[in-house]
Amino acid sequence: MQDRTYTADAEPGETVTVAGWVHEIRDLGGIAFLILRDTSGRIQIKFEKEEMDDELVETGLDLSRESVISATGAVEEEPRAPTGVEITPDSLEVIAEAEPELPLDPSGKVDAELSTRLNNRTLDLRKEETKAIFEIRAEVLRAVRESFRGMGCTEINTPKIVATGTEGGTELFPITYFGEEAFMNQSPQLFKQLMVGSGLERVFEIGPIFRAEEHNTPRHLNEATMIDFESAFIDHEEAMDACERTLLAAYEGVGENCETELETLGYDEFSVPESGFPRLSYEEAIERINATGELDEQLVWGDDLPTEAEKALGSDVGGHYFVTDWPSEIKPFYIQDYEDGELSKGFDLMHPRMELVSGGQREHRYDELVEGFEQQGLDPAQFDYYTKMFKYGMPPHAGWAYGVERLVMTMLDLENIREAVLFPRDRQRLSP
Repeated sequence: MQDRTYTADAEPGETVTVAGWVHEIRDLGGIAFLILRDTSGRIQIKFEKEEMDDELVETGLDLSRESVISATGAVEEEPRAPTGVEITPDSLEVIAEAEPELPLDPSGKVDAELSTRLNNRTLDLRKEETKAIFEIRAEVLRAVRESFRGMGCTEINTPKIVATGTEGGTELFPITYFGEEAFMNQSPQLFKQLMVGSGLERVFEIGPIFRAEEHNTPRHLNEATMIDFESAFIDHEEAMDACERTLLAAYEGVGENCETELETLGYDEFSVPESGFPRLSYEEAIERINATGELDEQLVWGDDLPTEAEKALGSDVGGHYFVTDWPSEIKPFYIQDYEDGELSKGFDLMHPRMELVSGGQREHRYDELVEGFEQQGLDPAQFDYYTKMFKYGMPPHAGWAYGVERLVMTMLDLENIREAVLFPRDRQRLSP
């Protein structure tokens, strides 16, 4: 609508046309009010029944909630109105009438189960709290991109349909690709490594990944959005520096640019983590977890960190932290080992609630890379497009990846990761 004014921009003394959804109607007898909502906020539309055209009044007051309308009229100051101004309409157009019975209440006065919200995501996003989450998510992505550009990174896009899985295994979604078997990509890992051997050197990607894991938990998805980083001529320590830098940029961006959204979500104060995240070796992490006494069984060398261990260590540390120097045997083939072969240069970045980031220094030497494939039971010949490039001058490099949904979930203390994705894909949900 060419002449439309957003409700937040309506000033007393102007004649404006506003458009949006019917949020609420209050009929007080001789006078009635319609609250119109658009993406910028709400505005009150006043109907003085005895002084206005009967048809105009009837049209306005017979509307069902969430109908889409436009209204034209004079803006007047009214301290008692929700936003301090109101419109007395000269005309009102019903653009799209909503059914009286709604599957959920966008005003938020009546709560709905998460499954109902996800089944009706369009309506759910009309709620201020839900909309605020996705405005914050968008700011996270903007701030992260800006941080990457400040580090001299080039944004790339890699294939999501591949001939082989990034790490092999059974966590692959097979598809038919012109009569051949193919898979949805688990990660851009191998492709971003190839890019650091090109003329680009330092790259990032923000895009979807697909994992056929049969999880049914509040923190797992089968399709997620990952923030990936890879750079030539850095080691795992410098990669951790870059990881911390982008995460802090995300928090700072939200703190600076999402004040309204944070208030909507009930944040009186939003804290940006302090820089200088602790870096605990895997051995130290195991010792500290066992010392908490929170686990039924003590962890031993070579164990991965189960959920209860992550939470115990997170409570002990009290903030974001890295776990470094993992045993070689439990890190992927492309992570470089120290000279002793027992420890790897892999790391994880942890939030007190859960793992956020997996990364490390990569193996850039051809013979050692191929040996790593074989040690993990993978056929190097299936990854020839990847391994052969390591014969042509691959520099030392390192990188990492973290999920947007987990970052937003932990940042906003959401109970379920599905609250941080528009249309979740999990074992039970393929639509909408």
